[in-house]
Amino acid sequence: MHELLMRMNDLFQSWGVHGLALNSFIESFFLVPPPDFLLITMDLAKPEKALFYATVCTVASLLGGMFGYALGYWGGRPVFNFIFRNKHEQFEGVERLYEKYGSLAVFFSAFTPIPYKIFTIASGILSMNFWKFCIASFFGRGLRFFIVSIVLMLFGEAIKHYIEWVILGVTILIILFFVILYKKRHLLKK
Repeated sequence: MHELLMRMNDLFQSWGVHGLALNSFIESFFLVPPPDFLLITMDLAKPEKALFYATVCTVASLLGGMFGYALGYWGGRPVFNFIFRNKHEQFEGVERLYEKYGSLAVFFSAFTPIPYKIFTIASGILSMNFWKFCIASFFGRGLRFFIVSIVLMLFGEAIKHYIEWVILGVTILIILFFVILYKKRHLLKK
């Protein structure tokens, strides 16, 4: 399986920007390597184009997410079960997250290493508001890809091994922001 994923990554890389867009699109609803690897490679090769590459990733990933949403909306659980074999417990976990957090669950799956593809299809199955889904996806994916590209543009090769830590740190800051906001609202209601 690892060898297949590496071949797919090499194929996407050989197509340049078109491969980056295709990788970002497909990864939003199907099992292919995340576009981050290709984005990092392209950012390091041409740092002056890093923001362009981040934009390509964001737009293509959003379009792929919309396609995943449509797959879930019209295909339902059979499509989910076909793509993610034996992942019934993951769907139930996603459903619980939606009940508790709504579109924030989509945002965090789009931003973090949590499999965004599961959330795109599940969003359609659960008939999440399409526009809220798109907004959460756009900001989650955009933040993820732009942070990677900006950090690589500024620090280059020296930081590439720490990108996951940078994303994790930003994720923690965002979570803390929302926890504080929630507690503040909760206190004002009393």
